[in-house]
Amino acid sequence: MDNTTSDIKETVKQIFTEYLRVNSHRKTPERYAILDTIYSIEGHFDVDELYVRMNDQAKFRVSRATLYNTIILLVNAKLVIKHQFNGSSQYEKSYNRAKHHHQICVQCGSIIESYNEELQEAMAKIKLKNFVPSHYCLYIYGLCAKCDRKNKRKKITKIKKE
Repeated sequence: MDNTTSDIKETVKQIFTEYLRVNSHRKTPERYAILDTIYSIEGHFDVDELYVRMNDQAKFRVSRATLYNTIILLVNAKLVIKHQFNGSSQYEKSYNRAKHHHQICVQCGSIIESYNEELQEAMAKIKLKNFVPSHYCLYIYGLCAKCDRKNKRKKITKIKKE
């Protein structure tokens, strides 16, 4: 299967169309423009970033209400994943994405996607009683390398001053 961006966008459009049909939602050009814009974004985004991008690049000017409502539909259609990072909602496309984990710096708030086969294999082996998982998200909190170095420099500077 060829996984070019245009092929992926066409596939997610078909999935979304079917989701809208089955759930008796309107198929509006704005909803499809939002889906197309989301599948042009690499990484995480919030609604404000999506709003700016939509109004700068898309053929449609969309309201924040339309964005929020459409994102809910896309999450329910399993085409977008919603995360809660550092107290704010962040989203990312989910179709045809490699499984990954999120490392979140508690100091600067940066989010680093990591691909760790050992963790993925361990998660795949886990058996949960009376529960059939469909997917999972793993958040690892700590310090990014930049903040860790910065803290160590501060500590060394403080020791030298004493």
